Amino acid sequence: MIQTPYLLFLGDAPDQLSAKVAQGIKDWRPENAVGQLRMEGCKADVGLRDMTLAHAKAAGAKTLVIGVANRGGYISQAWKSVLIEAMGMGYDLASGLHNLLSEEEDLVEVAAEKGRILHDVRIPSVEYPIASGVKRTGKRVLAVGTDCSVGKMYTALALDSAMRARGMKSTFRATGQTGILITGNGVPLDAVVADFMAGSVEYLTPDNDPDHWDVIEGQGSLHHISYSGVTLALIHGGQPDALIICHEPTRKHMRGLPDYKVPTIEAIRDVSLSLARVANSACEVVGIAVNTQHMSEDEAKTYLASVEVEMGLPTVDPFRYGAERLAEALEKL
Repeated sequence: MIQTPYLLFLGDAPDQLSAKVAQGIKDWRPENAVGQLRMEGCKADVGLRDMTLAHAKAAGAKTLVIGVANRGGYISQAWKSVLIEAMGMGYDLASGLHNLLSEEEDLVEVAAEKGRILHDVRIPSVEYPIASGVKRTGKRVLAVGTDCSVGKMYTALALDSAMRARGMKSTFRATGQTGILITGNGVPLDAVVADFMAGSVEYLTPDNDPDHWDVIEGQGSLHHISYSGVTLALIHGGQPDALIICHEPTRKHMRGLPDYKVPTIEAIRDVSLSLARVANSACEVVGIAVNTQHMSEDEAKTYLASVEVEMGLPTVDPFRYGAERLAEALEKL
């Protein structure tokens, strides 16, 4: 188990989106974070108190969590001195990066010397099967997006909360490092060998009560050249009964791909539903989740209303206004 509370390390994150791991923990498990640690030049801020290693340790922090998800998922050399100093002060380290803590010889050496633990949450802990495609009992809903980092995890967490509040049977199923750090379990999908990705999603969402919903955290986007593979594995392995389309309307281009425009909600709806019905012919799109964080109150409400009229589906910002209408749509299935 990763010891809490955490000190969230933002390093030298170049923008707010790069700190999405830290932001997710702060928003969904604020009781687990005493503060944030930022290096010179950091352009992200998750709204926690800026603290030094010493101040956070005195406040009870036990684990330094790398809260940055940089492109490629690597441990910067500039971070090493902070990570090593932290272990010398009694911190364990936790990371969801592709570049594993346990593969860095200097970190492993210091951890052994100081008796500290290195937690790599992106290491699969199970030998997952190849997907069988066998239909499972219970129901499943998957968040799919027009791009990466548009709010698929937030939508799933908000939806799970709203469903529980309505008395529905619901379980959030984490598929990425932030979700795993928030909930304590899940499948690190983008670290699973490609042939076994869909099978890992089947493993994550097993047979359940007929009225139980697995709320599956989405990853990537079918239109994203870099990360479309994980999305397809979720769609086929999850065999969703329902899809929720997630969108961020202020994007100028796909995340990390300046030459690629963000697809329309209609385009994602059509391609996602077509592929979902390969595994579950009864799958339906039940709602739209819009990330309006960069819009004013009036802009957000106007945009949500216009999309709802255009798409003919309940359209909400689940983090800003709640996910009750999405839960209601699922309750009707």
